[in-house]
Amino acid sequence: MESMDASRRNGSRDGASSVGRAVDQLGSSAQQVWISTRDAVGEIREAMDVQGRVDRHPYGMMLAAVGVGYVLGGGLFSRLTGRILGGGLRIALRLAAVPFIRNEFIGMMQGAGGAGDDYETDEGVGESGGKEEESASRSRKTKQTNPTTTKGK
Repeated sequence: MESMDASRRNGSRDGASSVGRAVDQLGSSAQQVWISTRDAVGEIREAMDVQGRVDRHPYGMMLAAVGVGYVLGGGLFSRLTGRILGGGLRIALRLAAVPFIRNEFIGMMQGAGGAGDDYETDEGVGESGGKEEESASRSRKTKQTNPTTTKGK
């Protein structure tokens, strides 16, 4: 009986010492991970020069922080973000399309041989010259200010 009690005690001691060794290894591994993570964060901080950027552009960094917080807070897939992006996309498309449509319209008018010759395009003044442009502009203004009517006839 004594030998059984002794073997149980010895087994429990061996088990406790193996658990203790595992805890020690886990602790040292966690410490190594902590040290390497701290070094990596320090390297990233030096590479990004966060403090210098904050000193140079405080408002821009504040907006960046608000944007990161908005995204991390779950705002990326909200209705507000959808509305903001939808409105921004509509404005961007209008701003991009207006010059294109204007140039196409002027090109069609110039191709038709008439009224578009005296309009400026992005490339410069239309094919007609300066004097013809001035006279066409004057005649257009005269027609707009003095319309002829046939009411009394």
